[in-house]
Amino acid sequence: MNSDPSAKNPLTYFVTGGSRGLGAGIVAQALAEGHDVAFSYVNNKEAADGVVRQARASRPDRRCKAYRLDVSRSAEVETVIDRGLDDFDHIDVLVNNAGINRNNLVASMTDEEWEEVIRTNLSGPFYVCRQVLPTMLSRRFGRIINISSIQIDGGSGAANYAASKSGLHGFTRSLAKEYGRRGINSNVVVPGFFETDMTQETMAPQLKEFWNMFCPLPGGRMGKSHELARVVTFLASEGADYINGQVIHVTGGLDTSI
Repeated sequence: MNSDPSAKNPLTYFVTGGSRGLGAGIVAQALAEGHDVAFSYVNNKEAADGVVRQARASRPDRRCKAYRLDVSRSAEVETVIDRGLDDFDHIDVLVNNAGINRNNLVASMTDEEWEEVIRTNLSGPFYVCRQVLPTMLSRRFGRIINISSIQIDGGSGAANYAASKSGLHGFTRSLAKEYGRRGINSNVVVPGFFETDMTQETMAPQLKEFWNMFCPLPGGRMGKSHELARVVTFLASEGADYINGQVIHVTGGLDTSI
């Protein structure tokens, strides 16, 4: 008999940064596949409420709830995860997607710009994992999926961001070694550039032109959020039981930043 909870519906997801962009796509995909989803947001309650409304309209049979959370604050993480566990009883799948950037050249970067990015992008996943792991350990099952960036190899004006995402890889591999035998798999997903509201607002036209010119897919294009989301939900599924401590690139074959 298969005792793996991933073979049964529903799983319970917790997605940080789930109110917009790739995070909202992950929330929508998990719900579409029949799972329950809790997700966090920092300031945009309107966007978070919109995700919940859409969830209720598309999957009224599934549960979806938003929580305000700044993952860089350890005490907030403890409080919100405990509330989520009260509401959902357990968390099977943790997706650490929340992240920020504060771009500047190294010689000009302030302590605050460095520390804010490291606290959110690297310390934040640590705080959330630390709080979620006990419930996963008690059930001897869990899936931790950390969302990284192609800037792990460095990016001009983004040393803080690159350092935070590179650190996330070592952290994830450590989780895989510490908890894999307890039924908890941990992996990293590295997105390329995707069509989201954030890239539409902030992506430099020359970078978009570069991506579309050199991405080795038919026509050259950016990714669609559901293409990343389906990789995340696959890593949470029974089909990915033997994938642990790995880095999965979802970039269309163009693994570079400028």
